[in-house]
Amino acid sequence: MPPNILIFMTDQERDDVVRPDHPCLTPNATRLAREGILFTDAYCPTAHCCPSRATFMTGLYPSRHGVFNNVSNPTRLSVGLNPGIATFGEQLRAAGYSLAYAGKWHVADDEGPADRGWRELYVTSSKGAYQERGLFQYRDAPKDAAGPRGRGQVLRPGWGHYQLYGSYPTDGPKGYEEHRDYRVVRSALDALPALAASGQPWCLFIGPSGPHDPFIVPERFARLYDPRDIPLPPNYYDSLADKPRVYQRMRQQYWSQLTPDEVRESIAHYYAYCSMEDAMFGEVLDALQQTGQADDTLVLRLSDHGEYVGAHGLYCKGVPAFREAYHVVALARWPKGIARPGRAVDAFITHADWAPTLLELAGLPVPDGLTGRSILPFFRDETPADWPDTIYTQLNGVELYYSQRAVITKEFKYVYNGFDFDELYDLRHDPHEMINLAAHPDYQEIKKDLVRRMWRFADQEQDIIFNSYATVALAPWGPGIAAP
Repeated sequence: MPPNILIFMTDQERDDVVRPDHPCLTPNATRLAREGILFTDAYCPTAHCCPSRATFMTGLYPSRHGVFNNVSNPTRLSVGLNPGIATFGEQLRAAGYSLAYAGKWHVADDEGPADRGWRELYVTSSKGAYQERGLFQYRDAPKDAAGPRGRGQVLRPGWGHYQLYGSYPTDGPKGYEEHRDYRVVRSALDALPALAASGQPWCLFIGPSGPHDPFIVPERFARLYDPRDIPLPPNYYDSLADKPRVYQRMRQQYWSQLTPDEVRESIAHYYAYCSMEDAMFGEVLDALQQTGQADDTLVLRLSDHGEYVGAHGLYCKGVPAFREAYHVVALARWPKGIARPGRAVDAFITHADWAPTLLELAGLPVPDGLTGRSILPFFRDETPADWPDTIYTQLNGVELYYSQRAVITKEFKYVYNGFDFDELYDLRHDPHEMINLAAHPDYQEIKKDLVRRMWRFADQEQDIIFNSYATVALAPWGPGIAAP
């Protein structure tokens, strides 16, 4: 019988917080890394929930599955997946897997997990979550910025001020018994014994909404960290002067209101949020152990995208293309199927690689033409000779529209910004992406090579950036440089 599959996917969790040597306390993620594999260079296709989750479910990039931004509000570019696009869920179900889904869906607004083969537990951001936003919503918002700004607060005249972080007292030994994410986890814990007793292989998806901003956490977890001990990010003082204007505007309009001490406090609360999610994950691991099926279960600990939390002076995610928003958590444990546990694998992987991996794991044929490919060779401690050496991103904006594509190798990163000037970073000497070399004469051949790769990937993925009209053909070299 193929293995069971347990997926724990957080929302907006950076890759580095689950590293064993990181000051953020995530002992259960550390345990998983010790007992399995830590993928150190895992990426999402877009720093946004819906396209990343759709890529995870389909093995395709946004240009193929059709989800480029939030499907649940008026600025959406689509309501869900393109017609005829399959997810691994219905394919596992057809192969005899028993499926259960708890937590965040956010793949489509016209479909929920049940439409794709899953039994729904406590599901959030699901079918019909569309939110109409109009003037009536802001009738009680502050009209101006009068009055003192509160600690950890960002003033937004006319929008409603934003409390980025904070804490609250709680009862109960866990400290999170009443947290909304524990309703998600609790529904999964309640369903797990029956799944394990079904006599069928099973797949359980658990998707809490944390550590998504705002970083409002129980005091028990906030007390784990002293902000005075937390350094500012190494690129916090990036002026962004050589970066696109929208990056600068995001920082100057909002995040520059925060003092350095508040930035440290925000990081402490973000770490606290990650620690709380890890504690819930620990309950899941313990419950799995109690079923007696831990050895027969692939456990994946993932995140949909990252979070800036002060890097480059920014927060959240979206249009800026820096590593912190694209680098995601990726841990795997399977006692019967992972050779030499405790390894760190530095090969590039993306969310698109998980669907073909799970299909192959279940003994199902992997469809031709997926963006991703199975990572099972890494489970066997093998590295395919033809494994990709380049990562690509696809962004068409979030709730504001921007055309952006990034090409990333181990040494360099090029960002094509159709809305502003481009970016190029020499990651060998500038891992924190501080110095934009896009216009530097010594790097033009490197940039040209990365642009060539961009066009070839765009052609492979049926991307929509090939329009040659004079007002939009803004890449420094057109697709002709990549033609055979």
